[in-house]
Amino acid sequence: MTDVTTYDPVSADETAETETSNRAADKTVDLDREGEIAADFLETLLDIVDMDGDIDVDVDGDRASVSIVDSEEGRVPRRLVGPNGKVLDALQELTRLAVQAETGNRSRLMLDVGGFRADRRAELVKVAEDAVASVKADGERVALDPMSAFERKVVHDAVLAGGLRSESEGAEPRRFVVVLPADD
Repeated sequence: MTDVTTYDPVSADETAETETSNRAADKTVDLDREGEIAADFLETLLDIVDMDGDIDVDVDGDRASVSIVDSEEGRVPRRLVGPNGKVLDALQELTRLAVQAETGNRSRLMLDVGGFRADRRAELVKVAEDAVASVKADGERVALDPMSAFERKVVHDAVLAGGLRSESEGAEPRRFVVVLPADD
């Protein structure tokens, strides 16, 4: 007797959908765990340096998002941001390393302090929108000031949403975004 298996496209679709759903749920759990590990690390760090701040943890798309926000006792010290966000960038890397040490996996966690990144994101979207308007008006490419990788990503996304293309040029730490006309 021969064992015959028939292909049922409905069952195959349901199976694939269930597997995708399970992977998404597992990913969310992993990101929640990353956020919790990061929050514990940052709370310990704040205690050591005797600074105030509450920790908010969320999942933003495909990454954990952790914010140090004003506490009831006081405001988040701007020293945690530093000039042009340099201290924040370093603190984010240390937090990612702490998560990696605990999980064994590389983290793409995003850290914000006192709303600095959220405010900067809004500024960068405005810069990108202005550049898009300029390129659409005169057809000339626009080169922006050097930015961090996070900032360039925000600008690239805003330019794409504005219907144009952009590229990064230059070498770190002077890498910058160029907004291109549609026909380039």
